[in-house]
Amino acid sequence: MKIILLFFLLTSSVFYAQLVKGTVVDDAGRRITGANIYLDGTKTGTISKEDGSFILNLSTQYGNIVFQKDDYETFTVGVSEVINKTLKVVITKTNAIEEIRLTPYTSEAYRNYINYFLDTFIGNNREEVKIKNQKSLKFSYDKKNKILKVKAPNILIIENKKLGYEISYDLISFSADFNSKMVSYTGTSFFKEIKASNTVKLNRMNAYEGSLLHFFRTIYDHKIAESGFIVNQVVRIPNPQYPSEEELNTLKNYLELVTQPDFNNFPENIKEIARKKNAQSQYMLAVVKTKIPDSDYVKRSNGQVFLQFKDILQVNYSKFYYELKGKEFIKRKNQNVLSSFLHSDGEPFEISKEGNITTPDQLINEGDFSKNKIENMLPLDYQLGD
Repeated sequence: MKIILLFFLLTSSVFYAQLVKGTVVDDAGRRITGANIYLDGTKTGTISKEDGSFILNLSTQYGNIVFQKDDYETFTVGVSEVINKTLKVVITKTNAIEEIRLTPYTSEAYRNYINYFLDTFIGNNREEVKIKNQKSLKFSYDKKNKILKVKAPNILIIENKKLGYEISYDLISFSADFNSKMVSYTGTSFFKEIKASNTVKLNRMNAYEGSLLHFFRTIYDHKIAESGFIVNQVVRIPNPQYPSEEELNTLKNYLELVTQPDFNNFPENIKEIARKKNAQSQYMLAVVKTKIPDSDYVKRSNGQVFLQFKDILQVNYSKFYYELKGKEFIKRKNQNVLSSFLHSDGEPFEISKEGNITTPDQLINEGDFSKNKIENMLPLDYQLGD
C-alpha cells in the first residue's frame, strides 16, 4: 500500500519554534511506538512514544526527515514541506515476499564481494570502523553485465570509533558496474555520539578539512577562495589509447564464442585489445579554464544558493593536517594537495548552510572527494572543533 502523509496546520497564532510534531500510525490506524524520526545525516532525532506521538525540534528548514521502523517501509519528506505543522504519518508493513530475480542474492556472492563492498562503502579502516550486523547484507552479481548489487534488509549499525559515532544507516541501494568502474549508493543516516576525546576531536577536524561538506559550506558562505579551494573548468575528451568501438566489438564477439575464456590462450590481437581496455580510461580530462570565479558555477537568488555548471569542475585544495600538541590543535607546516572532480548534467543543486545539497545522488564525484566514505563521514550538524 502506498504511504500516506496527511498534514494539519496548527491553529494557534504565530508559531516561531522550528519543529515538526504529530503521530505515526500503520495503515490500519494503529499507533506505532518506537519509530525512529530523524533529520537525515545529522544527530537530530527522536522516537515515537507509546501513543505514536512525536516532537522533533529543528534548527534548519533544509534537509529531509526520515520515518523508519524495522519491518515497515521507510518514508522521507522534505523539512520545508512539514516545518511547523502537525502530521499524521501513515507507514505500511514491508512486503515479506521476495520478488523473483534473474540474478539471485546468494551466499557465494556475499563471500566473493564483501571485501570490495567494505572498501567502497566503508573505506579501508577495518579496525575502527565496523558494521555490527554485517552478516545481514545480501549480495547479487550479474556475471554477464558485471554488475554487483547489495541490499540491507535491516538498518545497518555502523560503529566508527575513529570519529566517535554510531551511525544507523538505511541502505536504500548499492550498485557497482565493473564495466564502467562506477559505484553508486544511496541511503539515510542518523548519528549518535559514542566517544569524546581529544583524539576523536582531532580525527573529526582532519576528516572535515578539504571534504565535500567543507567545500559546500564555503560555497554557501561565499568564501571559496578565502578557504583555500581552487576551482577549474574541465572537459572530457576521447582517450586515443582506449580501444575503438570496432576493437571492442571484436573483443565482445570473441568472448561470446568462447565458453571458458583463458586470457593466456587468447590470440595476440585479442590480448592487446583486452589490455588496453583494462589499462586505459575511455576518456581523458582536460583543463580548459583555471581559477574560475564562483559566478561560473554558483547562482544566488533570494537568499538561496545553487550549484550549477556545465562540463566538469576540478576542485583543488591544499590541506594542512591538524596534530595534537599537549592540549592544542596545531596545523602541520607540510601540505597535501587534494584534487577532486564533480560531474553533473547541468541541473541545479540547492546548497544549505549546513553543507547539504538536494538530490546528492545525482552529483558524481571522483578523486579525493570520493574517498569521503563512511569512515570519514561527519553529520551535517558538525562544526569544526566539535
